[in-house]
Amino acid sequence: MAGSCSHWWHAPIYATISVILAVTAISTSYHPDTKAQIPHSVGSDSLNLHKLSLSLNASRALRREGFNFMATILLISPEEVLPSSESTIFAIQDHDISNVSLPPWLMKDLLHYHTSPSKLSLEDLSKKPQGRCIPTLLPGKNLAITKIDGQERKVEINHVLISHPDIFVEGPYSIHGIPGPFTSFDPREIEPDWDFIRSPICDSNGSLVADASEARNRVPWSRILRLLSSNGFISFAVGLHGVLDGILRDNVDLSSVTIFAPPDLAYVGSPSPLLETIVRLHILPQRYTYRELSLLPEKASLKTLLPDEDLQITSEVSFTGTVSINGIKITTPDFISSQEFMIHGISRALEKVKLSTISR
Repeated sequence: MAGSCSHWWHAPIYATISVILAVTAISTSYHPDTKAQIPHSVGSDSLNLHKLSLSLNASRALRREGFNFMATILLISPEEVLPSSESTIFAIQDHDISNVSLPPWLMKDLLHYHTSPSKLSLEDLSKKPQGRCIPTLLPGKNLAITKIDGQERKVEINHVLISHPDIFVEGPYSIHGIPGPFTSFDPREIEPDWDFIRSPICDSNGSLVADASEARNRVPWSRILRLLSSNGFISFAVGLHGVLDGILRDNVDLSSVTIFAPPDLAYVGSPSPLLETIVRLHILPQRYTYRELSLLPEKASLKTLLPDEDLQITSEVSFTGTVSINGIKITTPDFISSQEFMIHGISRALEKVKLSTISR
């Protein structure tokens, strides 16, 4: 029963697609003139006939190559797929896009992440240096050219090969086909307002800094931020969000973390270097449950994301019944957890001190 319900949202989408494809098939077999081929379902008076003609031509080209899903989207809502300016669309093969178990409110984000606001043919992409980042229509999310083979005329983006280059190159638009999405995610963790797309991290010059598509940093930071905010740790979530780019740049190989979340972080309004120092002090590059912490010996050191600044176990469970870190009690153990992270609530914020000065 669970399996049959997991794709409940596919039904209305594919019902609509079936109808549109049928109408399109009839219209193309009838061979009317160009104006008659423009379906009324496109229906936006603001779109000029030239753009409508382009969307129809692009839809036909995609359909010839077997990309029926994107071909249909171009007919249903070309204004969502084709911006008013130049753009490059990376169309996902039907089999893979149908297996992407995304609710409707996130499918639009996925499509925008596969669209760049500039026209790039395969030749244009081949001329770019490997490691060059490409902006997308999804704010703050980039693609990255991860491999170029000039002799074979092959380009990989986010480690995904462009399998069908230059399906459509006309006017201000280029469309390429790819075998699967540029991002991976776990459908079981999808929730409303979740920032599910892990994109490459790029510097101000548009060069690749850390490649999130390799999933070396598997920590779901966006989910952590949302959970912290929704569970009362708002100031710490704000502070973490403000310094997250630096943490990602310096810790590209993170697979799990432990976070000690204080109820209030007075350093949120502090200069960035100080805020980053304090936030990093609250994060360990390893996942510890409360029980695992309790089994560590008194004065055991815990490595943090702040270089050369460890934390210390300062209370023995056998005597106090609680675990303290740098003299600060863990008040809400194992408060939020997953395979990649563990969040413990603590009584107040940690401060940067030397281990030798920590009082028991």
